[in-house]
Amino acid sequence: MIDSLLLQVTIIGLLGVGSQWIAWRFRLPAIVVMSIVGLMAGPLFGLMNPEESFGDLYSPTISLAVAVILFEGSLNLDFKEVKGLGKPVFRIVTLGAFIAWILGSLAAHYIAGLSVAVAFVIGGLFIVTGPTVILPLLRQAKLKPRPAKILKWEGIIVDPLGALLAVFTFEIIVFLMGDPVDPSALITFFLAALFAVVIGYGLGKGVGYMFENGYVPEFLKSPFVFAAVIVCFTAADEVTHETGLLSVTAMGMTLANMRISSIDDMRHFKENMSLLLISAIFVMLTASLTRETLIEIFQPGIIAFVLIMLFVVRPLSIFLSTIGTDLRKSEKLLVGWIAPRGIVALTVASYFAAVLSEEGFEDANILVSLTFALVFTTVVAHGFSMGWLSKKLNLSQEGPPGVLIVGGNLFTTKLASTLKSLDVPVIIVDSSWRKLTKARSEGLKTFHGEVLSEQTEYSLDMTPYEYLVAATELDSYNALVCTTFVPEFGRNNAFQLNLSDERGDNLEGLDHTIGGRILFRKDITWEPLNEMVENGYVLRKTTITQKYTYQNYIDNLDDQAIRLFVKKKATGMIYFFTEHSELAPESGDIVVSLTPPSKEFEKIQEKLETKRKNKQ
Repeated sequence: MIDSLLLQVTIIGLLGVGSQWIAWRFRLPAIVVMSIVGLMAGPLFGLMNPEESFGDLYSPTISLAVAVILFEGSLNLDFKEVKGLGKPVFRIVTLGAFIAWILGSLAAHYIAGLSVAVAFVIGGLFIVTGPTVILPLLRQAKLKPRPAKILKWEGIIVDPLGALLAVFTFEIIVFLMGDPVDPSALITFFLAALFAVVIGYGLGKGVGYMFENGYVPEFLKSPFVFAAVIVCFTAADEVTHETGLLSVTAMGMTLANMRISSIDDMRHFKENMSLLLISAIFVMLTASLTRETLIEIFQPGIIAFVLIMLFVVRPLSIFLSTIGTDLRKSEKLLVGWIAPRGIVALTVASYFAAVLSEEGFEDANILVSLTFALVFTTVVAHGFSMGWLSKKLNLSQEGPPGVLIVGGNLFTTKLASTLKSLDVPVIIVDSSWRKLTKARSEGLKTFHGEVLSEQTEYSLDMTPYEYLVAATELDSYNALVCTTFVPEFGRNNAFQLNLSDERGDNLEGLDHTIGGRILFRKDITWEPLNEMVENGYVLRKTTITQKYTYQNYIDNLDDQAIRLFVKKKATGMIYFFTEHSELAPESGDIVVSLTPPSKEFEKIQEKLETKRKNKQ
């Protein structure tokens, strides 16, 4: 076992981020990879045991990390987003959660063999699905907006409620077992929960007010919010354990609905922090398990309990709670299957295993094994099946990666038409109906609205599109659009037309982190592209073969032609030619170029001549 605490911390960070990279590279559920890596580093090979090494710092570290993760998730809970989903979401997080609690508790008692008191405590905890697991899965599965939003809202709202329900049940048990019975403990708990909501709301409003009135400089905003989250969690949690989760959720939701622009800017920082914390904490939790805990997982009662939770409790709670809503059967099936448990379940279960044992409940010692069995099974089963099931139920955004084009004009219309002919999803977005006229007349998918508007975020589904092309006549606007959407599309997938010196924008001095990647050649800007199309230039598709190689294509290419993009045969991915990159298409790939009409005319003549000879 590694003795150096510093080295253990370093290895945890490397394993966590490395797991995320492996998951991205091979399209695997990240939580599954992190769990396996943590088990290998901990109980299997005995390299580390973070719980022993960190000592008294272990639990506070985990708790604070979960608070930040939950706060980041709640920053996405804008009430505008839940329009049209109100009834299903409300039913699932109230009636559905209650049904899941009762059924899960009965299963824990009759199947896993826990006492009634312990079963109802852990049953309350197991209603959580958790944003730490759900949000990464949603990004990978590319669900349609409706089921994705339902699962996201359920995960973030129920996460603190599950922990509170477990605490509430525990307080009830202590209250009933008291001699004499002391109702003041129960009243204290409810007051503490109310205090947690109030302090979260108050801190959220306070931070928002300071930001809106310029009392916090830009460079201090992210650290300021980070410190406020820790204060919010600690203040509530010190009053009553686990109410801190409710407090940070209330703070995040308050800020999310105050429409503060700087909160949107910080959201990306919080997402990065959350990703790093999820990676590190999950490795720490799994590495801290013992071999005895892993062996206990294979007890028949625990296995049967996990299966009942997967195939009976979750589907029943969703189907019963959504009766009378407008959810389709396919949506109910998907939501009724997807319920992976995550970090909150593991951390809180560890806490209750200790406190219930102290209260004399000997069966509480299997809670960690039971919880890990449920967590690992659900993240594996749901992580690997979510994409497949969503496709089977027609609830995923299928097809090759699409292209979102900002700016309606002659060139973008031709570009979109060519992409559509190659079965690539494409949409043109513009705030001017006039600029969309040509695209609409050719039957292309368009969206009328300002792409930077908050309203567009809720009206335009961007899930099918992995590439952004900003192609308006304004260079500064193109740069702004790309900079805004880089966190969503990635810097490698955000493109803009080359900067023009003729319109007075003079953006050559921009930092390389501002704007998108420059398309095509250095001399090709908005004006020449549209002039070429107006003068009869056409977008020509050429398939590279073993006989007609890419070098042959280059040799035959007209000097005036502009190479635009390559569509890969193997993956369907699109690769745009840019100012600083050179592509190497292979056999089967399709190269698209903007070609002079004379060249295209020669190709047509050659085809006609070939047909004439074949007829003779």
